Amino acid sequence: MEIIRTDCLVIGAGLAGAAYALHAAKAGLDVQLLSLGGPNDANSDWAQGGIIYDVETGSGLLTEDIMEASDGTANPSAVRQLVDEGPTAVRELLIDDLGVDFDREADGSLEFTREGGHSARRIIHARDLTGHAILSAVAGRVAETPRICRQEGAVAIDLLTLSHNTDRAEDRYAPLTCFGAFVLPAGSTEPVAIVARKTVLACGGLGHIYQHSTNFPGTVGHGVAMAYRVGARLIDLEYVQFHPTVFYGKNAPRFLITEAIRGEGAVLVNVNGEPFMEGVHRLASLAPRDIVSRAIHREMANSGEPCVYLDLSALDRGRLKDRFPSVFRRCLEHGVDIRTDPIPVVPAAHYSCGGVHADLQGRSSVLHLNAIGETACTGLHGANRLASTSLLECLTSAKFTAQADARDVAGMAFKLPEPRAWESPRTEADPTLVAQDLNLVQQTMWNYAGIVRSPRRLTRARRILLEAREEIQSFYRDCRVTAQRVELRNAVQAALLVVHAASLNPRSKGAHYIIDE
Repeated sequence: MEIIRTDCLVIGAGLAGAAYALHAAKAGLDVQLLSLGGPNDANSDWAQGGIIYDVETGSGLLTEDIMEASDGTANPSAVRQLVDEGPTAVRELLIDDLGVDFDREADGSLEFTREGGHSARRIIHARDLTGHAILSAVAGRVAETPRICRQEGAVAIDLLTLSHNTDRAEDRYAPLTCFGAFVLPAGSTEPVAIVARKTVLACGGLGHIYQHSTNFPGTVGHGVAMAYRVGARLIDLEYVQFHPTVFYGKNAPRFLITEAIRGEGAVLVNVNGEPFMEGVHRLASLAPRDIVSRAIHREMANSGEPCVYLDLSALDRGRLKDRFPSVFRRCLEHGVDIRTDPIPVVPAAHYSCGGVHADLQGRSSVLHLNAIGETACTGLHGANRLASTSLLECLTSAKFTAQADARDVAGMAFKLPEPRAWESPRTEADPTLVAQDLNLVQQTMWNYAGIVRSPRRLTRARRILLEAREEIQSFYRDCRVTAQRVELRNAVQAALLVVHAASLNPRSKGAHYIIDE
C-alpha cells in the first residue's frame, strides 16, 4: 500500500479548505488538498448572494442579527470572532491580495446589498455569482502555490487513528488521535494512506441526504460520518436549514434563487398573487430562512399548490439581467423570463448549522483532527444561519485554524506510525442498487425529517434508515471500495445522525420544528 506523508491533509477544497491550504502553505507547511472534483466543484462555487463585509453599520447590529436568526442560541464567542475578525479576513485575502471582482458603485466604492434577516445593507457581491468569483480566485492561487498538492477526484474513505489503524498494542491506550486518512485516488481501485500531522475536515455539509437540495452533488455529510466513526463529538445536527426559494418547475432541476432578489424588493406571493409574509414576521419576505420556509410549506399545504412565487414587479426590470445574470439565464432555460414573469419557488435543504464540534481554532475532540467551514460547528449559527455568513465563516475558520496548526507543527512532537494495510475485497458492487439505496435515504429524509417533523415521522425514518444501514454495511464489507459506495455509506450514516439528534430535541428552535401528530 502506498503511503504519502505530509504536514496537513485537507479533505475538501471548497472555500474553507482552499483558504486553509493557502494560509498553511504561507506558514511553511506542506499540504495535501483533496477534492471530489475540479477546482470549482464545491458548494462555495454555487453561493449566489454575497459575503458580509461590515465596515460601516457597526458590529453590534450584525451581532444582533446573527443572534436573532439563530433564535437566541448562537455561541457568543463564535459570533464575536466572526464580527470582529471577518472584515480583516475579507480585505486581506479577497480584496487586497486576490482582487476579487466585486460589484462597485459609479464612484468605484463597493456596492452593498441586503438579504433576509439583515437589518442593514452590508453584503458585497459579484452579481449573483459571488461564490464562483471568490472560489475561482482562491483556487487559482492554490494552483500557483508550490507547497500545496491538489488531488482532484480523490475520495477520503476513513480517518486514521492510533486507536484503530496501527498494529502497536500501546497505541490503543494513547489519547484519541488522528494521523491522516485512507484515500481513494482518482481512477484507482486501491486506496492509499496519507499520513499527516494535522487532518482537516472541510467537506461541506449534508444537503444531499435530502431529495431536494441546493447543494453540490455528493454533499452528503462525508465529514460528519467519518468523524463519527472515530468517536469525535458532534453537535446541533438537527438544525438543517432549508432555503426558502429554490426554482420549481416540472421536470426541471432545482437551483437556488438568491435571497438578494428579496433583498432588492421581490415579494413572496401565493398562486393568486397575494403576499402572505406580512402577517408572519416584521421583516415579511426578508424574515429569517426557517420562518420563511415554514410559511411557504404551510401556504402550499393549505392551497394544494406545488409552489409559491417571487413577485419581482417592485424591482427595476431593465436591470435584472445584469444584476442577476445566473438566475436570469437558468430561469429562461426553463421558460421563465424574470423580466416579465414571477419565479415559481419551493424550499430545499440548504445548510447544516450543526456538525463536528470545533473550537475557534478548528479543534475537534480528537487530537490533531480539525473541522472548518460547514463541516464544523462552533455554534456560530445556533439553530439557524443568517444569510451570507457561510462564506465569511469559511475565511475566518480557515485563517485561525491554519495559524494554530502552524504553531503546533513548529512546537509539538507527533506520533506518525505506519498505518495498518488496507485489504480490498474483489467483488464489484451493482451501481444500480447503490443509486436506489441513496434514493431511499433521500426520500426518507425529505418525507419524515424535513421542514416539519414529528416524533412519529422521526421514528419511521429511524427504522427505515437503520435497516438500510445494515444492508449497506454488509455491501461495504464485501465489495471493492468506490466513490459511489463511500457516498452511500456516509449518506446513510449522516442521515441517521440527523434523525437521532432531532429525536432527542423536543423543542422547536430555528430550523428544527416539531409538531405533535
